[in-house]
Amino acid sequence: MDEIRGDEIRGRAEGTAPVPLSVLDLVTVGQGRTATQALRTGVDIARLAERRGFHRYWVAEHHSMPGVASSSPAVILAHLAARTERIRLGSGGVMLPNHAPLVIAEQFGTLEAMAPGRIDLGLGRAPGTDGATAAALRRTDRLNEGAEDFPQQLAELTRFLDDDFPDGHPYARIHAVPGPVQATADGGVQSPARPPVWLLGSSGFSARLAGVLGLPFAFAHHFSAQNTIPALDLYRESFQPSAVLEAPYALIGVSALAADDEREARRQVLSGALSMVRLRTGRPGLIPTPEEAEAYTFSAMEREFVDSWLANIVHGTADQVRTGLDGLAKRTGADELMITANAHSGDARLRSYELIADAYGMPTA
Repeated sequence: MDEIRGDEIRGRAEGTAPVPLSVLDLVTVGQGRTATQALRTGVDIARLAERRGFHRYWVAEHHSMPGVASSSPAVILAHLAARTERIRLGSGGVMLPNHAPLVIAEQFGTLEAMAPGRIDLGLGRAPGTDGATAAALRRTDRLNEGAEDFPQQLAELTRFLDDDFPDGHPYARIHAVPGPVQATADGGVQSPARPPVWLLGSSGFSARLAGVLGLPFAFAHHFSAQNTIPALDLYRESFQPSAVLEAPYALIGVSALAADDEREARRQVLSGALSMVRLRTGRPGLIPTPEEAEAYTFSAMEREFVDSWLANIVHGTADQVRTGLDGLAKRTGADELMITANAHSGDARLRSYELIADAYGMPTA
């Protein structure tokens, strides 16, 4: 295996934060805004995160959702790599069943060459979309096959990243480039490092697999809060030390939004909640404005969903959000919190990350 140092995985808490803080960006597109504006906001958030001491910035793969412009994580990460200097950049995640492992190895080998020592490869086994779109992506309607084959696909991807298929394997003479094979070419010089692989999940399957393989694990607390502690317990119980990690390392994705006052925070998260109502009822669209969300008449069933959804979002003033994040870190024992802010306006998201950094006394330069 090519070298992966633990310090490329384990973050460092800044200021008074209980654990390292990071950013998960869905590159959301609000009503009245364009994907171009959303991507520019992504750059602004990544730069702010770098300046304020957030450990990493990840983007998630979603498809066929008008309000989410992160369908191509590798392309977005290349864009961000050219506009940042230090912060780790990665996928949270690439949905492995949607892609040939060789293609992912090539894409992330290219990203590693662009930003050496700064790239994370987070992998999920869900499609990141509905079944019909997944079929269009994969050119097959056998969607269960992708999830069931995830361990085999992961092993194949790892082999391509390390360039170590055994002799006699059908892919032994195939190489992911940029990659380790360049060091073996005549006159070749190649960095020994490669992007660390993370497994993502919202249930126990990936938690156990990450533990058995000794990989870092990222859990989607922001939409599967009831499964967080069981999944983290399973990960830790299953963990076997590896060349990647000597001990478990788990981060959780957290929905959190801070504003200058409690009412404004509530207005902002309500627009995201209405967006989720529409997505869950087969009406995906752009993120509505806070004004539209306040004026919307929720049915009893929709109100029940919204109340449940908002209960898992840490929101309010900076002090309230800090208290909520502190409590979550303590309850779960997470090694890192990855914060996602879902709001209509890019300015509101930027302000939230700034306020959270201020609340923890994180660096200002």
